[in-house]
Amino acid sequence: MSLIKTPAEIKKMKAGGKLLAQVLQQVAGAVQPGVTTGQLNELADKLLREHGAKPSFLGYGHEPGNTYPATLCTSVDSAVVHAIPSPNTTLIEGQIVGLDLGCWYQGLCNDMAVTVPVGRISSEVKKLIKVTKNALGEGLKQVRAGARVGDVGNAIQSYVEANGYSVVRQLTGHGVGRAVHEEPSVPNFGRSGTGAKLEAGMTIAIEPMVNMGAAAVETLNDGWTVVTADKHLSAHFEHTVLVTKQGYEILTHL
Repeated sequence: MSLIKTPAEIKKMKAGGKLLAQVLQQVAGAVQPGVTTGQLNELADKLLREHGAKPSFLGYGHEPGNTYPATLCTSVDSAVVHAIPSPNTTLIEGQIVGLDLGCWYQGLCNDMAVTVPVGRISSEVKKLIKVTKNALGEGLKQVRAGARVGDVGNAIQSYVEANGYSVVRQLTGHGVGRAVHEEPSVPNFGRSGTGAKLEAGMTIAIEPMVNMGAAAVETLNDGWTVVTADKHLSAHFEHTVLVTKQGYEILTHL
């Protein structure tokens, strides 16, 4: 199956990406001490459905009996990605939470993530969030038809490591659109000039996952929540982007 989206599909993905960005912005705005991750999940689900979209994470998975049970991923502090929201997880001042949300709209899928503070956070943690967000920007600068995914990964890795942090290697960005995860894989590390070639019309999710400590991660017994092995903090940002001849267009633009 071709990874190139048709003009009609791109138009639908642009509409879905704009919707997803608006919903995630509202969910992020609801983050404050005392709110539960379960409440954030309920809000995300409600807003998506009100706008005619469907959550793409809910029920996702390849193993029978272990599909993802929620609309939103709410990864707090040392959780990197895929943490399951719960009415029993109450956010506390000084924490950070990664909010990862995907949706189906008019038959096509977009994916987006942000990391936000819970109330006031330390300057050290502010730096982690800023570097992770900027790393996404550094990766985006490499996107254009003819570039390689290694160009994107190298730019992200170089920027992150220059700031004293590490990038997660077991998880990567990915193609997105007709499925939640498509080819190509888009690692957040690598060598320039290597890996799959990007072509105009591809839609990819670029998502640096940056650890304050070492790069190693592990998955908890729920089969989904990925945490840093050393329990240091982690941050995550993601955009779905369209590859163009000259560069890129962010589809999940706020």
